[in-house]
Amino acid sequence: MNYIFDYIMIPIQLVMAFFIVYYFIMAFFGFWRKKEQKILTPQKTFAVIVAAHNEEQVIGQLVENLHVLNYPKELYDVYVVADNCKDKTAQVASAAGALVYERFNVKERGKGFALEWMFANLFKMERQYDGIVIFDADNLVHPNFLLEMNNKLCKGKKVIQGYLDAKNPNDTWVAGTFAISFWVVDHIWHLAKSNIGLSSVLGGTGMCIASEILKEHGWGATCLTEDMEFTMKALVKGIPTTWAHDAIVYDEKPLTFMQSWNQRKRWAQGHFDVARRFIPKLFMEGIRQRDIRILDGIVHLLQPHFLLFSTAFVLINQFSFIAPFYTNILYNGTVFPMELWTTIGIAQYIFPVIVLLKLRANFKLWIYLLIGYPIFIYSWIPITLLGFLKRNEREWSHTQHTRSLSYRDMLLTNKDELAKEEISEFLGKSAVK
Repeated sequence: MNYIFDYIMIPIQLVMAFFIVYYFIMAFFGFWRKKEQKILTPQKTFAVIVAAHNEEQVIGQLVENLHVLNYPKELYDVYVVADNCKDKTAQVASAAGALVYERFNVKERGKGFALEWMFANLFKMERQYDGIVIFDADNLVHPNFLLEMNNKLCKGKKVIQGYLDAKNPNDTWVAGTFAISFWVVDHIWHLAKSNIGLSSVLGGTGMCIASEILKEHGWGATCLTEDMEFTMKALVKGIPTTWAHDAIVYDEKPLTFMQSWNQRKRWAQGHFDVARRFIPKLFMEGIRQRDIRILDGIVHLLQPHFLLFSTAFVLINQFSFIAPFYTNILYNGTVFPMELWTTIGIAQYIFPVIVLLKLRANFKLWIYLLIGYPIFIYSWIPITLLGFLKRNEREWSHTQHTRSLSYRDMLLTNKDELAKEEISEFLGKSAVK
């Protein structure tokens, strides 16, 4: 009986070993930054697009924020797509100074469809732009965001993702742990890949795409995770996603666990859907073009599969009638010693600690890390399983946003070591006292 389980456990352990070694090596490249000589002269023009569905509580603050960026006003315009709205989103956005386009289509619902519709309208206009920047309605944006995107476009980058920060990390333990997870990914995943020349992935907001790319290849990303779908569509064509670490966007994190659960389940569904459709294409093109960046995209798409694999390994190993799998590869299917798995289990909490130290996070976030972060991390297991089971469902669901903050209020609300330098820059040194 033991030898039968060997045929199951040895391959699972080998798959786990590959991903674990990959993640650990990748993480270490995220603890430093390559020096960059930036182009600081504004040159590129931008169409800033905000897709909004019933966002009257937050859209005004974002539009006002976008109109005071450190970038020449004649070089960018702010557009809001009021998508199937039943509230005053369009009126609030217009009053704040946005160019508003209202869209009503109950059959094609979701951000991906709204963006595709807006792109079609945009490319018919007399004025054309060098880059298209996309934000969510609940966001706030660092004043230098467009300067950073201008820098990347001037250097020939075509698909760019900005740093995904948190607008409300101190609100609840859910928002706090969600923010921590994003900061960790920003550093040990996005920044790490940038440092070694691999492709990053789009994050749904705070992203910039060169207009020529959209005109030539189209958008066509309308699934539950349109950002990942377009990332892989571009990557198949040999167009990587560039990471812009200093182009910061502040995203509203869910306040309750159920909001977090539903949002992540949608992400998991979309992830499995994109993986099914794009892994074969990435493999064929990666081999044909001999491009490691394209093949690396497969590893990203296999992340939820790895989580299910590792969970299956733990569950199977709990059956008492199965011989230990850890002692030696020559006996009973063992591949790795128990001490190694224990070390790995502990190490996954070391990286968040390093990131929080690097960001000089406040005391409340350390409490969230200690108490809430394990719940957040392990809740991904049932969420991923549900996402797999419902991977063929494409019913779009809206996440309600209610955290109404101006950029100035956000800085003051989150006045801790993480934000002091930015507060000083934006409000003056007296505001930090």
